[in-house]
Amino acid sequence: MAVFTLQINGRSYRTDVDPDTPLLWVLRDHLGLVGTKYGCGIAQCGACTVHFNGEATRSCGLPVSAIGKANITTIEGLSANGTHPVQKAWDTVDVAQCGYCQAGQIMTAAALLKRNPKPTTEEIDATMSGNICRCGTYHRIREAVQLAAATPATTKTKSKS
Repeated sequence: MAVFTLQINGRSYRTDVDPDTPLLWVLRDHLGLVGTKYGCGIAQCGACTVHFNGEATRSCGLPVSAIGKANITTIEGLSANGTHPVQKAWDTVDVAQCGYCQAGQIMTAAALLKRNPKPTTEEIDATMSGNICRCGTYHRIREAVQLAAATPATTKTKSKS
């Protein structure tokens, strides 16, 4: 066991866990941040996506010992009340069916739009293809990312990542 001080959603958290513990389990089981979901456990499905210094990263494969002083943003920290342009677009387009993958999908889309505010359809598809949606709402996911990209506030919104 070791004590780690983590910067998550603009706050400092201390936790005493095994250094090999995946960030996902630290978030969910030790810090109570349960918006990030467990999907596959092998960093393939994207349900556990968070921002690691602004980059979309699979938290199930990232040991807490690798975090260091990095800034982590979870779905809870993307916006104070669900007003991030991607979250608003998700609601407008009615993307979610079961909703299980949505936090990871939204975090991936937000990271994409932060680095590329006006992605092409091909760039959206290439980025989002790494996230699995069991319900197959890929066309609505693409539409929501396009809507968020068309929202002038997208480039002005600053996440804490």
